[in-house]
Amino acid sequence: MQKLKPGKIYAVGVGPGDPELLTRKAERILRSVPVICTPTGTADASSYALSIVEEFIDRSRQEVLVQVFPMKKDQQGLNGFWEKAAAEVAERVADGRDVAFITIGDPFLYSTFLYLYRIFRERYPAIAIEVIPGISSINAASIAAGLPLGMSADRIAILPTTYEDEELRRTFENFDTIVLMKVSRVFDRIYGVLQELGLEKKAVFIRRVGSAEEEVVTGIASLLGQKLDYLSLLIVRKNGW
Repeated sequence: MQKLKPGKIYAVGVGPGDPELLTRKAERILRSVPVICTPTGTADASSYALSIVEEFIDRSRQEVLVQVFPMKKDQQGLNGFWEKAAAEVAERVADGRDVAFITIGDPFLYSTFLYLYRIFRERYPAIAIEVIPGISSINAASIAAGLPLGMSADRIAILPTTYEDEELRRTFENFDTIVLMKVSRVFDRIYGVLQELGLEKKAVFIRRVGSAEEEVVTGIASLLGQKLDYLSLLIVRKNGW
């Protein structure tokens, strides 16, 4: 009996929101693999990554595997979710099926896939993995805001803001362009720091970049006290443009 050839895992960056920003390679893989794996924050939530690439998927011949990856600052207790997700993917690969794990932006930048990637390397080292880069929300947001991320000798910092506190002021002082991710729940605190340093008018807020709901806000004081979109970020460019 001929031994079944194992499948392959593709980590596919699907960009920030616009299906036309996918690479040609990403589209080709998504149209061809038998399994599409997509993350979601809760079991009853829709997948934003899946909504971006829905037009490239044929559900009559492709399995769409939705996996839950809870979004928590404290990562304790989440290993079970990641282990289960990795085992589900590994099972399909062992059956000879290629799996495309889709992720917003780029797979190697604050991506859900990285939790699985670590497990695959440790527990399933024989599985072949290919990473398909994607356009990150950072790149797309800087263009939407008309703010270059870096010129000449500019220093750039990218921070997951929910993890920052005392270091935040030092970062603002030491870098020319600062990209603040995960700002939705801590915006008012971040605004207070920007105001203290006289940088509040140097900041631009961008939400859902590349999608039909894209919004660019320059007068960010208007956002104080509001419930903000999780898929949003702030870009602070100290030297203007």
